Amino acid sequence: RTSLLSVHCTLLFPKIQLNSTYKLSESVRHCSLLQESCSSMKVFSSLSRPPLLLHLLSVFIGVAASKDGFCSAPSSVFDGEANSGALYWKVTNPTLSPSHLKDLPGFTRSVYKRDHALITPESHVLSPLPEWMDTLGAYLITPAMGSHFVMYIAKMQDNSRSGLPPSDVERFAFVVDGAVTLTTGSGDKHNLMVDSFAYLPPNYHHSIDSDGSATLVVFERRYAYLEDHAPELVVGSTEKRPLLETPGEIFQLRKLLPTSVAYDFNIHIMDFQPGEFLNVKEVHYNQHGLLLLEGQGIYRLGDSWYPVQAGDAIWMAPFVPQWYAALGKSRTRYLLYKDVNRNPL
Repeated sequence: RTSLLSVHCTLLFPKIQLNSTYKLSESVRHCSLLQESCSSMKVFSSLSRPPLLLHLLSVFIGVAASKDGFCSAPSSVFDGEANSGALYWKVTNPTLSPSHLKDLPGFTRSVYKRDHALITPESHVLSPLPEWMDTLGAYLITPAMGSHFVMYIAKMQDNSRSGLPPSDVERFAFVVDGAVTLTTGSGDKHNLMVDSFAYLPPNYHHSIDSDGSATLVVFERRYAYLEDHAPELVVGSTEKRPLLETPGEIFQLRKLLPTSVAYDFNIHIMDFQPGEFLNVKEVHYNQHGLLLLEGQGIYRLGDSWYPVQAGDAIWMAPFVPQWYAALGKSRTRYLLYKDVNRNPL
């Protein structure tokens, strides 16, 4: 009888794998779907009887339980990052990728509200980036939301090149995949690998070139000038930036840009070990643009609680309540834009 049920399950739901890592919640859900499907199909009418359905449920529960008596999640969900050698590879290959959702027409995890947005990879709309050569981009945050900055993903192809931002606009570029070369107006060249970044002041002549495919996350903002203060070119990498104290918190913090008043925004890299969370439930005037580089967890935005994973982007408007907790078996790392050093008036 169990063998017959397994055959019918395979026919109806070919993606079900009966092994020790199958999640109990998925078992229950698929059993419910199986009952509905079988009830409507005469060829499987014998399966719709309660005793057989209960037996099928017990089979799923049995295979979902580990030898210690607990249910375990699919190993690919939590262990994939540990098995890959490429830093930030989950940004371009998320655990729940667009390909996984192709059989769910109309479904997206993306959410847009007045004071926040969650933009997930399956809803990215790629198109040629203005002024860039052989580069596709997806704008994730723009002033149409109410932000004073833009955040976009740039997917550079072979022999591609960036354009210049508009007049008086500053740029920050961070490499999440591949490698690029930054060339300044004076001819200086900087090789930027994964985890490297560059800040380009407003009206600073430069180009970013790629011989092969590369993925960048880019922030641009119209610079808020201060008399007698001018920002300068900054090139570096995350691991060369010092860890900073975080009084009252347990996460690790690095700031990628100088904290002097010449800079009207900064980029933070924040690391959480599994189980760690923000102690402060933040509500402030600053805007945020966030890209989850590694890991997964729960993000509170306003009165909503969102499961998030590497590759997800978030916009946070001023004064939206915000909080994060890291889950899974590997660290969370996210990159965060924050406007600073300017009077809100």
